[in-house]
Amino acid sequence: MGDTITLLSKREIEKMRRAGRLAAALLDHLTPLIQPGVSTLKLNDEAERWTQAHGAVSAPLGYHGFPKSICTSINEVICHGIPHAKQILQDGDIVNIDVTPILDGYHGDISRTFFVGTPSPTAKKLVEVTEECLKRAISVVKPGAKIGDIGAAIQEYAEPHGFSVVRDFVGHGISNIFHTPPQVPHYGTKGKGKRLRAGMVFTIEPMINEGTWEAVILEDGWTAITKDGKLSAQFEHTLAVTETGVEILTLPD
Repeated sequence: MGDTITLLSKREIEKMRRAGRLAAALLDHLTPLIQPGVSTLKLNDEAERWTQAHGAVSAPLGYHGFPKSICTSINEVICHGIPHAKQILQDGDIVNIDVTPILDGYHGDISRTFFVGTPSPTAKKLVEVTEECLKRAISVVKPGAKIGDIGAAIQEYAEPHGFSVVRDFVGHGISNIFHTPPQVPHYGTKGKGKRLRAGMVFTIEPMINEGTWEAVILEDGWTAITKDGKLSAQFEHTLAVTETGVEILTLPD
């Protein structure tokens, strides 16, 4: 893969915009289904049906052997949770749904953490702080900024709330390829790292934990959970660096 960062053309960014809008629409479509008693497999199967109906394909399905079309990460699962018929959403759960449709060859990558029924006060605070971390990270993206500015913005908000920032998983460049340079850590130091340039397209996807930032991978080789079994939340957008700042590509129409 190397570390060469590809700058996308206006035509390519328009394709990314269309894929991003489709990804956001898919999450919006799934939202009413996220209820107690629903299996994560039902969410997966509906996502797959809807994606195909909209002329797209699901990037995660078969990616390095991943067995499903979306990731469903509940409570202590940080990321890459695998949908399953026996995994039933319960009142009080939090669940991150991560979708990446490919439309016309280009990827739209987005995730949100949802409340199932009524969350605990801790879960509610964690999810709200995580969403704000993403907003603050996006706000520092512009030409001339550095990759480290992004992680610093996340850390500076999450840690004073008593939460930790996952280090094992990062944002990434994305285009007609799912994962490309640059890597975008969600922790870091202002003014450090690669300089942002117009035409760079990447995800920011902070994973914020209630307790320790450390992760453990389960035997399935995919599911990452918090080492201490406490909650984890995540929000993700795909972004383009513009001449004047940043455009969020994964917004609904």
